[in-house]
Amino acid sequence: MHPRLTKKAIWTVSLCALSFSVVFGRTFYVDPHRGSATGDGSREQPWRTLDQVIDDNLIQTQAPSNGGRHLVLKNGGAPVRGGDTLLLRDGYHGAVKIEDAYNMATITIAAQTGHQPCLSSLHFAAAARWKVSGLHISPEHASRYQKRTLVYIESKRSGPGREIVVENCRLQSIAEASRWSSADWNARACHGTDIRSPRVIFRGNYLRNMDFAIMVSGDSCLVEGNTVENFAGDGIRGLGDYCTYKHNTIMNCYDVNANHDDGFQSWSVGEHGVGTGVVKGVKVIGNTIINNTDPHQPHRGTLQGIGCFDGYFEDWVIENNAIIVDNYHGVTFRGAVNCRIVNNTILDINTDRPGPAWVGILKPKDGTPSLGCIVRNNILMNLNIERGCEAVIDHNIVERNPQNFFVDYHGFDLRLRPGCKAIDAGSPAAAPAVDISGIARPFGRGVDIGAHEYKPMPLREMPRGGIAPPMRNRSHPASASSRPVTVDGRRMGNSAGNSPAAGVRIRPGHSVVRGSASVRMRSDR
Repeated sequence: MHPRLTKKAIWTVSLCALSFSVVFGRTFYVDPHRGSATGDGSREQPWRTLDQVIDDNLIQTQAPSNGGRHLVLKNGGAPVRGGDTLLLRDGYHGAVKIEDAYNMATITIAAQTGHQPCLSSLHFAAAARWKVSGLHISPEHASRYQKRTLVYIESKRSGPGREIVVENCRLQSIAEASRWSSADWNARACHGTDIRSPRVIFRGNYLRNMDFAIMVSGDSCLVEGNTVENFAGDGIRGLGDYCTYKHNTIMNCYDVNANHDDGFQSWSVGEHGVGTGVVKGVKVIGNTIINNTDPHQPHRGTLQGIGCFDGYFEDWVIENNAIIVDNYHGVTFRGAVNCRIVNNTILDINTDRPGPAWVGILKPKDGTPSLGCIVRNNILMNLNIERGCEAVIDHNIVERNPQNFFVDYHGFDLRLRPGCKAIDAGSPAAAPAVDISGIARPFGRGVDIGAHEYKPMPLREMPRGGIAPPMRNRSHPASASSRPVTVDGRRMGNSAGNSPAAGVRIRPGHSVVRGSASVRMRSDR
C-alpha cells in the first residue's frame, strides 16, 4: 500500500466510484416504429421493442437459485447492466416477462419524455431491483384481447422477487366500459396488479375498469398515491404484513356478481386456512374511498369501506381516511388486537339500507374477543362494539346527518366548514401529526375530529362544488369519460361514466367529544 493511501482515502475513492456508476449509468433507447433488432440501443439506432431486448438477452443480470441464496451471472457481456436506463418510445412493446433477474443496481424502464409506450402486460418473476415508470398497460394494445393480470410480481423457488418499483403507469382493461353489461364485466375486466413479493413499491398509478384492482400478499410493501376508478371486485386487497397503504383514491364500485365489494379488504391465512392466522403491522392512512361519484352509474353496488373480516389483525393503524360508502361496514374489524382507528371521516352516501356506515370492533368467527383497540377523533354515522370486545372510545362524533359539517358534502369535499363542532374538539392522544391533506395538527387551539384539520381558506381557494354537481344528471354515453374529478379539494383524474351484528352500539345523533362518553368494553373473564 502506498504510504499516503490510507484506509479512509480508499473508502472515499470507493464511494466516489460507486456514486459515479449510479449517477452516470448509461441510457438506451427502444422504438417500435423506427428501431431495429440490429441496432445498438443508441438514440439514433434504437432497439425495436422491450420484449425484443429481453428475448435477445441484451440485459446482463444475475439469476437466483436455491431460494435466492446463490446468484449466477446471466447474459454476461450484454450491453444493459445494473444502474442503466431503458427509455421506451411510442408503440407496442409486447407482453413483457422479466424472470430470474437480480440486478446489483436498479435498472429503470421508463417512458421517454413525450412518449406513451404500451404493453399488454408486465410480469416479474424472481426479479430484484427494477423500476418501471410511465407505461400504458392494457390488453387493448395486443392483437387479441385477453383478460389477464396486467402487472404481476411474484417469487419462485429459485428466489423471491423484491425491491421492484412500479410508478406513474396507466393500467386499464379498456378505456371506456360505460356500455358493458354484467356479463361483459365478468368476462373482460382484468385484475390490475397482483403483488406477491416483498418490498415492492406501487405508486402514483391510475387503474381503470378493473375487476380486482390492487392485490398485495407480499410483506413490507408500499401502495401510495394510486387512483382506482371503476372496479367490480375490491379496490385494494391487503394480505401482507407490515405494508402501508396511503393516499390512494378508490371510487365507483360495479355490482356485477356475488362478490361483496370492498374499498379495502384483508383477511388472515394460517395453518388451518382463512381466518386462522394474523396480519400484522399494516397502516391504512389518508385514503379516499367513494361508493360511486355518479348516482346514475349502471350496476351501482353497495361498497364496503375497510373490511377486515377474518382475523386476527394485530397492530393496525387506520387514520386520516375519508370514506363514503353505502353499507354498514365503514371500517370493520372481526378479530383485532391493539388496532387504532383515529381521525377518520366515515359516511354513508344515502339513507337507504344497508347502512348507516359504522366503525365496528367485532369478534372473529371463533368467538374470541377483540382486545386493546382505540376508536378516537372520528366523524361517523354509527358505532358498533360487540359485547365482550375491548376498546377505548372517545372524542368521536356520531351523527346521522352531518352534511352541514363539510364544505361540499354532495361534491365529496369533506373539509370542515367554519364553525363546525368538530373543530378543536378532538384529543391529541395518538392523533396523526398531519391530516389527510398534509396540514399540521393542530392548526388551531386543538386537534379537530375527522380526517381534515380545519384551515381557513381565502375566497379564491374555495372549491367550486367537487365532482357531484356537474355529474348528477349525467347518463352514460360512450364519450362521457373525461370530466375532471376533484376529491376533498384535490384533482384526482377523470370520472368515468360510471344484518348488523348484534352487540353494544352508540347510536347516531350522539356526540362523543372531549371524553364525555368514553366507553370501554372489556372481555369477560
